[in-house]
Formats: sequence, structure tokens, C-alpha cells
Amino acid sequence: MEKNFKSILSGGGFYAVLAVCLLAAGVGGWLMLRQDAAPVIEDPPAAADGPVLETAGEEGPSVQDLYIADNEAEKETPASAPAVIPEPVSMPEEPVDNTPVMAEAPRLIVSPLNGEILAAFSVDELAYNPTMGDWRTHDGVDISAKPGTTVLAASSGTVSAVTDDPMMGTTVVIEHDGGYQTTYANLQDTPTVVSGDEVSAGQIIGAVGTTASAESAQSPHLHFSVSKNGTLMDPDEFLNQ
Repeated sequence: MEKNFKSILSGGGFYAVLAVCLLAAGVGGWLMLRQDAAPVIEDPPAAADGPVLETAGEEGPSVQDLYIADNEAEKETPASAPAVIPEPVSMPEEPVDNTPVMAEAPRLIVSPLNGEILAAFSVDELAYNPTMGDWRTHDGVDISAKPGTTVLAASSGTVSAVTDDPMMGTTVVIEHDGGYQTTYANLQDTPTVVSGDEVSAGQIIGAVGTTASAESAQSPHLHFSVSKNGTLMDPDEFLNQ
């Protein structure tokens, strides 16, 4: 055995053994270099909300391929469209009434003239009439005034009549709102208004005269009476309401 080993090492056998050793060392070194040069693939980061990728088998795609493909898919996925905010629906505007509001002044009432009361209103009790020499009712008031003293409309209204009464002389009747009616008697022959005229409170309608034959024994005066809805009322209540 020892002779055979020596015979191998002697001559050309030595060089053959040396060549085999060098070849084995070279192959081993090559394998070690190839293992060190192989790229190290790190595990891809786990998705925030998804499962961790597992390494595929030898026949499937590699982990790196799956990670790259997933990133590319995310890049190609279009961003979600912004939320559409509906426009507010315009409601039709209500029509505005621009008609100015006119202030309504209270009904103005004035005394037809100022003077002493010669005969008061009396429809419940009889009063003595010096002209007729008897006792009778008196449907108005007699206001003392000199002949020619101007007489005023007690309130605004419409002249409904201008007459020459046989007993009360020249008479003007005015209709007012609220059902009121005023009568002015014992005026001068020609008043300043005619039937149908619109008059305002305080407007001159005539002058004190001496045309009332039923009251001629009294001093000059205006006979003034008032009614509401056809019922006689005290003129003082009308003037002071």
C-alpha cells in the first residue's frame, strides 16, 4: 500500500493529484463568492391596513416582484374623485309690497261758531218757545252770534241739501262718515256751498242770518242740530267726542 502511494506521488501522478486539489479549491471558492454576491431581498413593509406578503414558492412570483407590482398598481390607480357638494337651491322670493302706508288722522270736529247758548238741546223735556208762545222740544242748540258771522262745517263731509225751510229759514245739511248728519239753520239767504259739494272741517259754508221765522223773537243766532243714523243727539256730545 505504501509502495503504491509512493509510486503515485512519484512521476506524473503527483501532478494529477495537485490538479484535482486545485480544481476542488477553485470550485469551492467560486461557490462562496457567488453566495456572497447574491442580492439580499428585504421583506417589504407591511401595508397599513392589509395583510403581510408571504414569500411565494419557487414556481410563483418572488416577494420583490409582488411588492413592485403592488406599488405600480397603486401608482396607476386614479385618485378618488372629490366629493361633489350640491349647489343650494334658490327659493323664489316673496313679492314685497312697497305701497306706502298712509297715516290716517282722526276725524276732525270743530264748533261751527263760538257764542253763548241761547237755547239748549231738549228732546226729552219741553222748552218754552218765546216766538211761538208755547212749549215744545228743541232738536238742536241756538248759538248767539251777530248777523254775518261766518258759519263753519263741523266736520268733513258732503253737502246733501241746501233749502229754504218755511220755519227754520235757509238751511244747509251735511252728511259725514259714521252715519252722522249736521244741520245749520237760520243762515243768510245765500250760503257759500251747494248740494253735492265736498267740504272739510272748518270750511265756511255760510253766515248767520235772520231767516228762521219760528225763532225770530230770539236775538240773532245759528240753529245747529246733529243726528246719527237718523236719531237726534246732543250737539255738545258730537263736538266733544
